[in-house]
Amino acid sequence: MTAGVAGAASASAAPPRELGFWTAVALVVGNMIGSGVFLLPASLAAYGGLSLLGWLVSATGSLLLAVVFARLARLDPASGGPYAYTRRAFGALPGFLVAWGYWISVWSANAALAVAFVGYLDPFIPSIVRAPAASAALAIATLWFLTAVNISGIRAAGRLQVVTTALKIVPLVVIAIAGLIRFAPASFVMHEAGAKTFAVDLMSVVTLTLWAFLGLECATIPAGSVRDPDRTIPRATVTGTVIAAAIYILSTIGIMSLIAPAALASTTAPFADAARTIGGDRAAALVAIGAAISCFGALNGWVLIVGQLPLAVARDGLFPPLFARLTQRGTPAAGMILSGVLSTVLIAMNYSRGLVPLFTFIILLATLSTLVPYLMCSLAAFLIAIGRLRVRHAVSTGGAAIAAAAVCYSFVAIIGAGREVITWGAVLLAAGLPVYLWMRGRA
Repeated sequence: MTAGVAGAASASAAPPRELGFWTAVALVVGNMIGSGVFLLPASLAAYGGLSLLGWLVSATGSLLLAVVFARLARLDPASGGPYAYTRRAFGALPGFLVAWGYWISVWSANAALAVAFVGYLDPFIPSIVRAPAASAALAIATLWFLTAVNISGIRAAGRLQVVTTALKIVPLVVIAIAGLIRFAPASFVMHEAGAKTFAVDLMSVVTLTLWAFLGLECATIPAGSVRDPDRTIPRATVTGTVIAAAIYILSTIGIMSLIAPAALASTTAPFADAARTIGGDRAAALVAIGAAISCFGALNGWVLIVGQLPLAVARDGLFPPLFARLTQRGTPAAGMILSGVLSTVLIAMNYSRGLVPLFTFIILLATLSTLVPYLMCSLAAFLIAIGRLRVRHAVSTGGAAIAAAAVCYSFVAIIGAGREVITWGAVLLAAGLPVYLWMRGRA
């Protein structure tokens, strides 16, 4: 693998444009629908009908963000997505900080997805999953298998993403349809509460459901590998977000109709339990397979992103040149290998008892790091819409209103993460400053 990198094409060579519309849609949907959606209904059970309202709020906010990214991609389809837009709007340092935090969030999330994938295999290979060393080895092997797939070429990774996205959607849609057929209005009653309690509970639900939409920007990042990017990326971003939102809301209705609220709140496998009410243990096993495929597919998509984002940043001279090296097939193998090593270290930390809390906290910080780019890109879109940033003839009253709403949504989401996480998130971003200063010194 090292020899392949050594014989790579020059850093200035452009990667092949292998990703079409439906592959870009699969990247958006597949990266959003990961492990969390299969557990989220249990967390929402206590809120009853308020959970649907929370889903609608977070879906609306996420659709606003999708429109913002679609507009930015149409005006400037640059590789790097959130990083590229932030750098063009606010300069090198804010762009670097967004890229730094986002890159860390992705390889951290990859470690978590690999671990979650192994966890969902428990019904089939419990002797391996329940043995810490064996399960860690399987998670690491899965991570490196998908890294190898992505290094082999972006077309292979894209095809795998389309297949796994289609497979992961099936159990969610089946549960949604079955639940709608057996719709139980009693499960969606909203408990009477004062205005303050209602607002607090709604914010809690929105914060929970927000995490399910992280990844809506994924089609913008490998822009250099997307065919007809100024048309394909905007359409894929909005289409993928709408598809994911519909699946989330309908599958939540299905789950809450099939399982009583008290039982739903205590289950650790809500979709499997719902499937069991429909078709017994065999149906539950199929859903478990679907959940594992969901993690596998999301991991594949994020491995692609963990190579593409640093590639764009390195080409601008803000990340080390290592990340800009391409193989003869046009893939940033060196960057993916380094990120894979970091993810492997995190997996090893996760299986060390004393470091499990640290691992969980790192993932929480990484999630916050994806919200900061949302805020910065929404601000950039707002400044473009009111004419403060000159990008073609982009002044738009409607665009300004959408961008302003996305700014508010992003800001509220960041506040909802909590003071401690925000403080440590700032520390995480500050840790990248020595790298920035070093790269500027080299320039």
